[in-house]
Amino acid sequence: MRANRSLAPVKSSRPPSAHPRDGRRAAEPRGEPPAGASTAALLREIVAHLRQCRTQLRDEWAERIIDERLLTAMSRDEIFAEATSVYDNYLDALETGTLEALQAYAQGLSERIIPRGVETHEVVGIVLLLRDVLARSLFGKYRADFQLLNRALDVYEPAANRIASTVAVGFVQEQGRVIREQQEAIRELSTPVLPVRERLLILPMIGLIDSQRARQLTEQLLRAIRTNRARVVVIDITGVPAMDSNVANHLVRTVDASRLLGAMVIVTGLSPEIAQTLVTLGVDLSKMNTVGDLQGGIEEAERLLGYQVVPIPGVKS
Repeated sequence: MRANRSLAPVKSSRPPSAHPRDGRRAAEPRGEPPAGASTAALLREIVAHLRQCRTQLRDEWAERIIDERLLTAMSRDEIFAEATSVYDNYLDALETGTLEALQAYAQGLSERIIPRGVETHEVVGIVLLLRDVLARSLFGKYRADFQLLNRALDVYEPAANRIASTVAVGFVQEQGRVIREQQEAIRELSTPVLPVRERLLILPMIGLIDSQRARQLTEQLLRAIRTNRARVVVIDITGVPAMDSNVANHLVRTVDASRLLGAMVIVTGLSPEIAQTLVTLGVDLSKMNTVGDLQGGIEEAERLLGYQVVPIPGVKS
């Protein structure tokens, strides 16, 4: 008969956590960085919590926007409506990690609020307020477990910072585009090409002329010559206080380019100071037809076009 073996447990020389005998993994020390799967699960938990508290947190955020006197150009109802959309887009970006939809929304928001006078610091301020409101909510949720709270903040804060930067950069870019369009419109208004009569254009120039504005002037003028099939252009520079060599040479090139399109240019309103400057700089004025004032320039243009002044009987001149 075989002898029975003792069933008494044999003590191991290894620590219990180093070689568990029941098949379970040893507990990880609290506070260690979570694995990838744990991070994703924690992020889903955070987003679910913020969605569940959506109304409360959205209202708290909107009230803080009003209390901080941000978005003052918008009514209370408008602030709450935009806060709802921003909140939802914010959570979508937080959950997916992709910013394309948020960027598109931020651009649309910027297009709506920039014309109303909303400034960059206001947009940055409201996004930072939202980040703060959501972070405080996470403090409340995880405050009983300090290590879990730290992990939650490690997951939330980098994503929240990316979102805040994306919205701010999008607003600044849209604001820059609007400013450039406004500057372009102002420049166009400051150098209008006016059709006086058939085949005759007048370009009154006012203010300081730099190289960029001189180039724009040439482009506008050449387009107008082609569109109106102009034969004579009167450029009046009475309102230009000064002109450097670059601008003067650009004006000469404008005259040459206009001639290539079949239009003769008459320059009027040269001040003594500008005339002396042009002579001193040695600018080639041989191809430039100049007349003292605008009225004389128009009369010369009409003569070139074949117009004649015929007195009307019974009307005193």
